Amino acid sequence: MSSLNLDDFTDLIERPDGGVRRDAEARRERQIVPPGSLGRLDDLGEWLAAAQGRVPVRPIERPRLVLFAGDHGVAELDVSARPAGSAADLVREVLEGARPAAVLARRLGVPVRVVDMALDCEPDAFPQDVVRHRVRRGSGRIDVEDALTPEEAEAAFRAGMAVADEEADSGTDLVVLGDVSVGGTTAAGVLVAALCGTDASVVTGRGGLAIDDLAWMRKCAAIRDALRRARPVLGDQLQLLATVGGADLTAMTGFLLQCAVRKVPVVLDGVVAAACALVGQRIAFRAPDWWLAGHASGEPGQAKALDRMALEPLLDQGVRVGEGAGALSALPLVQAAAALAAELPERDGTPSGGPADAEKDGQGERGERDGQAEQGAETEATEQAGAAQRTEQGEQAGAAQRTEQGEQAEQRERTA
Repeated sequence: MSSLNLDDFTDLIERPDGGVRRDAEARRERQIVPPGSLGRLDDLGEWLAAAQGRVPVRPIERPRLVLFAGDHGVAELDVSARPAGSAADLVREVLEGARPAAVLARRLGVPVRVVDMALDCEPDAFPQDVVRHRVRRGSGRIDVEDALTPEEAEAAFRAGMAVADEEADSGTDLVVLGDVSVGGTTAAGVLVAALCGTDASVVTGRGGLAIDDLAWMRKCAAIRDALRRARPVLGDQLQLLATVGGADLTAMTGFLLQCAVRKVPVVLDGVVAAACALVGQRIAFRAPDWWLAGHASGEPGQAKALDRMALEPLLDQGVRVGEGAGALSALPLVQAAAALAAELPERDGTPSGGPADAEKDGQGERGERDGQAEQGAETEATEQAGAAQRTEQGEQAGAAQRTEQGEQAEQRERTA
């Protein structure tokens, strides 16, 4: 019996800090660029602030690309354009810097970590830091058998949790999550169809290296058969991963949940990462608040899973190659959002219409009234002085006229 209690994640995972997000929104209101004018970058900056629990947001300085690798037995049915058991070749090219994700990572200055969970090769084919979490050689053929034993499923899940703890402890501030697998999109399609209650044809895509119509029909049939085996164990997510997932997908699910526990934001790549995130949502409903959908890969299963989790892709450039390349392309957008939220200056004082402006307006009105009163007083004093002067002049003129009239009367009297 497993000692791993997945119900604990419901209690351990909290949502990003809502109070901090409101503070970030308030700060955004005070910045010189009008709110909403930066579009999705505004939302990303506020989300990052809530995830980090601080305002202003810190710049994204230590991102990491983490790729979980594995081969899937279902690839023996020719459901992939790549040969079964060839994921090790892809891993080797990633480590040598020859894959698109490796080129982008190098250009962006992002370290790459590959975790072998079930590659179909000898353990000594890669360095110890790649293979030390390995669970088995290849996962089982899910249309007719379980991908993992219960013990292997628990080991893979715990390995994913351990990798998340290692990244959090090393200071990684954002993870770009992808996979390197052959047959992985088939397993992912089964998980999405089972959790969304849909048919195989709705979630069957053509993969990173596009398959032809005949291969698509074989892939759809494999998903249909595996789906019959998945439905009876839908109530037990770890058993579901053991039945139709695989070591890499199981580890990715554990990784995603533990990143949410450790409050490390994650950018999801393609359909495999989205399927694991969907399983994680079933385990802990608050966990998707810590994840971003990096891009739309064109896989119908990815679109279905993201819609169920209400995650909107940052980019839609038709990148189907996998290995984290599409999500890495979205990383500069996330970094730009953090920089803008942190570095845009605020307007001087309180925004127009705020209390300070109202006080200034009141002071101006009072000053204007005082000036008018003062001017009125001066006018009144001037008018009073003029009136007094006119009165005095009138009185003097009247006195002079009376004196003159008296003298004339006196002179006439003497003449008479």
